[in-house]
Amino acid sequence: MAFSWSMQAQVNANDSVVAAFMPSFSYAYQFPGGDVAKQYGNNSTIGGALMYKTRKNILLSLDVNFIFGSDIKNADSILRMVLTDNGFIIDGNGVYALYNMYERGYSINFRIGKVLHLLSANPNSGVLLMGGFGYLLHRMKIDVQHQTAPQLEGDYGKGYDRLTSGLALNEFIGYFYMGKSRILNFYAGFEFYQGFTRSRRDYIFDLMGKDNSNHLDLFYGIKIGWMIPVYDRAPDKYYYY
Repeated sequence: MAFSWSMQAQVNANDSVVAAFMPSFSYAYQFPGGDVAKQYGNNSTIGGALMYKTRKNILLSLDVNFIFGSDIKNADSILRMVLTDNGFIIDGNGVYALYNMYERGYSINFRIGKVLHLLSANPNSGVLLMGGFGYLLHRMKIDVQHQTAPQLEGDYGKGYDRLTSGLALNEFIGYFYMGKSRILNFYAGFEFYQGFTRSRRDYIFDLMGKDNSNHLDLFYGIKIGWMIPVYDRAPDKYYYY
């Protein structure tokens, strides 16, 4: 008499819809819009997320993303109170300070979405639609070599950094692929943010006061992510005795 051995609790991602936790890592290249475009140019983000896909192909995600860029607009106007007529900063030693300015920030988001059976390579793949909400923060970092310019350090630096934050909405449309391999699992598509933010500084030096206005900060760009599914996989072969 012959019988076959297999583990019923295990599944094959190519044959059936599976539920799985999926730690993921992502990169996005973003274009600014709205009020934030007056301050910064294009930027990038890198992030990590804990995702969970249900057996109904519902996707839940909690992610954190680090924002970074180097395209600062109106830098001379922002620093005009500490710049010489030639556009330099005199440091504490009486010489020209070497400095760079960067865009920095982060976002924390909760998202929910659905993997649709469109262009699907298997039951776990297809067009992905997601949306959610979160918290967005961005600021301008002034990096002075050797920290020799006290007029840009500590509390003084806060008067120039344009620290801004608030709640944000986000949307994503793209393609989600989850295969049999633990290595080749990814998503890619277009991402959009709408941040409803305010300045978090009590005094901004170049404005000579507080910025009390409400801001609409928009980001849109291309995002790719790599996932590591965690689930019981079915054996590749059946053994007969």
